[in-house]
Order: sequence, then C-alpha cells, then structure tokens
Amino acid sequence: MTEIKAKSGIMETSSRSSQSYIVATAFLSLFALVGIAYYGLPFFYDFMSKQYGWSRAVVTSGNAVSKLLVGPLFGFVAGWMIDRYGPRRMMISGALMMGISLVGLSLSSTLPMFYLFWVFNALGYVSGGPLPSQVLVSRWFDKNRGKAMGIAYLGIGTGGALVPLISAGLERHFGWQIALATLGVLIVVISLPMVYFIKEPKHNSEEKKKEENFVPIKSILKSPFFYLLVIGSMSCMGAVGGISQHIKYYLNDLTFSQTQAAHVMSVVLLFSLLGRVLMGWLADIIHRKYVMILIYLLVAVSIPLLLIPDFEGRIYLFSILFGIGLGGNYMIIPLMAGDLFGVRALGRTMGIILVADSVAESLFPMLVGAFHDSTHSYFIGFIMLICLALTGAVIVSFLPKTTVYKES
Repeated sequence: MTEIKAKSGIMETSSRSSQSYIVATAFLSLFALVGIAYYGLPFFYDFMSKQYGWSRAVVTSGNAVSKLLVGPLFGFVAGWMIDRYGPRRMMISGALMMGISLVGLSLSSTLPMFYLFWVFNALGYVSGGPLPSQVLVSRWFDKNRGKAMGIAYLGIGTGGALVPLISAGLERHFGWQIALATLGVLIVVISLPMVYFIKEPKHNSEEKKKEENFVPIKSILKSPFFYLLVIGSMSCMGAVGGISQHIKYYLNDLTFSQTQAAHVMSVVLLFSLLGRVLMGWLADIIHRKYVMILIYLLVAVSIPLLLIPDFEGRIYLFSILFGIGLGGNYMIIPLMAGDLFGVRALGRTMGIILVADSVAESLFPMLVGAFHDSTHSYFIGFIMLICLALTGAVIVSFLPKTTVYKES
C-alpha cells in the first residue's frame, strides 16, 4: 500500500511538473508571437507612413490582406493538423515564419514586398499563435482550465506591455528598421526552445481515429450556436483590432511623443494582464457566457473615452478599461468553444473561429483608417467599433448555458 501511494505521489508530481511546463511554453509562445509581433508592429506604422508616403489605410491593409488570403485557405487545415498531430510542429514552424515576417517587413520598401512578408506574418500567427496554445493548454487541463489559460495568456499582455518600451529604446538608438528586425529575431529566440521539447502524446492508430472522429466537424457546423459564437467573437475582435491598430496614430494626432505613446500602449497591455487573471478566475466560478458579455461591455464602454472632451487622466482611464477587456477577450473564446463543443474538436473548431476573428480583427482597422483618411477624424470609425462591441455582447447573450456536445 505504501509503495502504491509513493508511486501515485510521483505520478502526481510528474503531472504537475508537465502541466507547469505546458503553461510556461504557451506563455512564451503567446509572449512572442502575439505580444511582441501583433502589438509591436503598430508602433512602427507611423514610421512606415513617413518614410514611404503610405496612407494609414495602406499600412493597416497589410494585416487585413494577409489574413484574408491565409485565413480561409489555411485556418481550418491548421486546426485539423493540430488535432491530429499535436501542436508542437505547427508552433515551431509558426515561430520561424513570424521571425522571418518581422525581419522582412523591416526591409520592405515596396508594397509587393510589404504584402509578401505580411503573408508570412499571417501564416506564423495561425500556425504558432493562439490556436495551438489553446489546444495545448486545453488538452493538459480539465479542472482549473480557466486559470491555466489565464496564466498562459498573460504572455500576450506581458509581451505587449514590454514591446513598446523595447521598440522605443531600439528605435531611438538604431532606427526603426533595425528595431523591427531585432524584434523578429527575439521572437524566434524566446518561443522556439520551449516548444521544441514538448512531448507529444502517443496514440495508436485506433485511438487516433476515434479521437479524430469523436465530434464530427459537420455536426458542429450544423449547430446555430457555433455561428452565434463566431459572429459574436468577430464583432468584439473587430472592435479590439480597430483600436489596437490605430492607438499609436491616435496618440500622435494628440501630439504625444514616441516615448509617451509607448507608455500609454504599455499601460493598456499591463492592465490586460489583470484582465486575463480576473476573467480566467471568473470563468472558473461563474458561467463563461456571462464573463464573455462582461468583457465585450468593457470594450464598448472604454472607446467613447477617446471621443469625449479631454480631462485629466482620460487616456489612462481608457487604458485601464480597454486593457482589462482586451485581456479577457482572447482567452474567453476558446474556453467558451471548449464548453460548447468539447476539447477534442477544439483545434478544428477554433481553426474556423480564429480565421473569422482574424478577418474581422484585420479588416476593421483598415476601414477605420479609410474613414480617417477621408474625414481626418476618428469619430465615425470609433463609433462603428462601439456598435460592433455592443453587437457582440447581444449575440453572445443567446448562447446556451449547457454543453452542445458532451465528451465521454
């Protein structure tokens, strides 16, 4: 009996150690491929506009065009491959492609090169970003999945909070092109080593076939709740993307210096850390549908602060509210998808959802840029984003509280 207890204790310790490694791996991948790459690039948009004479709509179109090209063609395939073969290989290739993307964008003086390396960016994001990290964490955690996902997603906020300060320092000493290329190298150095040593679970062919076919994707696609989740998440992602991609431009219009703008962007991402922890904790104690609605409402009420007359602390009040909503937004979607459709199909389910979300997240910033280019004001664009976030909250309210497909 004592020997059995000892073996059980060793197995539990080993399991906890493996879970810690998985969370750390997801943290660093999200830190690099989303925190640094996604939130770092907008810091350089105004430099591209000044050096190459490109409008705001053109600069922000790189993200939109690449996601529209890559997402529909590759998103579901990536999810299927992750479900079948595990996240490791995709995360390795994603890290390499994202690093190539930022180095390439630092050298892109023509639009064809600019769009080419944005395609690498989109491929890296789909292959190594949130999708495989979500599946990785969900497969290793049942109890406390919300907390584990929240901790992993702290990587985005941490990377996003640090990258404006790092970028500002590098740009000040070496220029924006070397600064951007350096970020590309950092992405590979930070994310690749931990991912390389992930141990893939071993299944025999019968178990693999059973797992692959457990929840047919056709059944999920027939569910009206799947489309409510897709449209609801697209709405808030569009609002979040519209603000995130234009916040540096907006601050420049207010005559903020490069350093001041970097500090504001860091504050947003610092409070996104609080949002991830808070919303992850809430997601484990109350129904995730209500947590999702709360997140969307936080995004919706923060944006009007950018339109009202200035008062002391206005920008930082926006940064706090938007940051908390931003932090919970990315994390809550896979948790809700796992609740509704099961963890075994999460790669395929999120493969489709992330494609739709990335299209919204990249298309609406381009629309906001187009509105600004024609009116020289963010008023129309930001009103559109407020309506989007509120629409998302309404749509999510119709999601059920029960699991649509139960796992055995």
